[in-house]
Amino acid sequence: MAIREFRMPDVGEGLTEADILTWYVKPGDPVVDGQVVCEIETAKAAVELPVPFDGVVREIGFPEGTTVDVGAVIISVDTAGPAGAGASAPAAVPAVTAAPAVTAAPAVTAVTETAVQTVDEPARPERRPVLVGYGVVESSAKRRPRKPANGTAPGGRGPAAGPRPLAKPPVRKLAKDLGVDLTVVRPSGGDGTITRADVHAAAVVDIGTREIVDRPAAPPAVLPDAREVRIPIKGVRKATAAAMVGSAFTAPHVTEFVTFDITRTMKLVEELKSDKDMAGLRVNPLLLIAKAVLVAVKRNPDINAAWDEAAQEIVLKQYVNLGIAAATPRGLIVPNIKDAHAQTLPELSASLSELVSTAREGKTTPAAMQGGTFTLTNVGVFGVDTGTPILNPGEAAILAVGTIKLQPWLHKGKVKARQVTTLALSFDHRLVDGELGSKFLADTAAILEQPKRLITWA
Repeated sequence: MAIREFRMPDVGEGLTEADILTWYVKPGDPVVDGQVVCEIETAKAAVELPVPFDGVVREIGFPEGTTVDVGAVIISVDTAGPAGAGASAPAAVPAVTAAPAVTAAPAVTAVTETAVQTVDEPARPERRPVLVGYGVVESSAKRRPRKPANGTAPGGRGPAAGPRPLAKPPVRKLAKDLGVDLTVVRPSGGDGTITRADVHAAAVVDIGTREIVDRPAAPPAVLPDAREVRIPIKGVRKATAAAMVGSAFTAPHVTEFVTFDITRTMKLVEELKSDKDMAGLRVNPLLLIAKAVLVAVKRNPDINAAWDEAAQEIVLKQYVNLGIAAATPRGLIVPNIKDAHAQTLPELSASLSELVSTAREGKTTPAAMQGGTFTLTNVGVFGVDTGTPILNPGEAAILAVGTIKLQPWLHKGKVKARQVTTLALSFDHRLVDGELGSKFLADTAAILEQPKRLITWA
């Protein structure tokens, strides 16, 4: 017997822990190098972990829903003999003790292999690291094949536990949050795939008069007449809360507002929808607002900055990584469009569409949420006039866009019904004084009031 232990990897960005969402294997199952064995959620995103060696699963270190420190043993594999050669899990195996968290580990995107040899074993050739969610670097290893309905494990290596319902990781997470057993859900997607709608249809839950929404729900054990519901704070929501508290009590926030006539921009949106250069691209008010922000940043570059407390320096950014706040089932995240300042309008439209769709599918990577320089948050989609947004940590300003609606407005000396909205700019007063903040906000509104300035001011 040769037992090798796979530890919770450092998936980058200095994260020290992760939550185990789903196990795809159990003791006794055969595994191969590069096979995804579980899905985890860090404070940044959900990722799948491939095991770095062949063998038979001996023990699962932690159950689903457990928060595990980086460096803790999460699965042990018996690597003696060919994978699946009739090996089975022992009747009783001592519980795995979590190893202490790895300290001072460099931020990497590769899974580190940690092996413990319990008997003499021939040395193996040095292997390349495994990229989280993508298999072995520069190899032909692919995502594990799904178990067929005939009950045979991949590659005919032995019996399996039965067919596993087809569903994407975000759908599995939703089912887990709502207490839905995927094995009893009737799929409506292509090739028998279970969709979010299928999960919601199977979730017969009513808390008061509220309907279930696509976000973490109460544990299924809660009784319908319960007066209180407790939801564990972990993962993205925990990280967001900590970041917002840190931002609110570190940076001195100032918020300014401007209400203006955005009718001409709304007309331009409709015109661009039929423009052949924008064919196949999504055109909406947020696209032109984002473009207006980029032009306003170019006119007021000092607003695109960061405060370096350790070095006691102001860092002026010569590029704009435009963050877009997105509400997802895992909580609020802020992925950003890299080098948005250099993109044409069609390129910016494509980037926005990709960012939003990726966030909705729960596939936003940690890298996509790092390095932002300025954030845009659209609270208007919820019918809200405006708000006082909290800065994304490390940035000097954030712009909130309110709802766009018809209002009586003085236009060319007469009161008419015009499309009106309100922008709210919060900024770090250490970096941005009232003059700079006011100029930036006024410029953004002026561009959206007269969108031809997208050309003349650019």
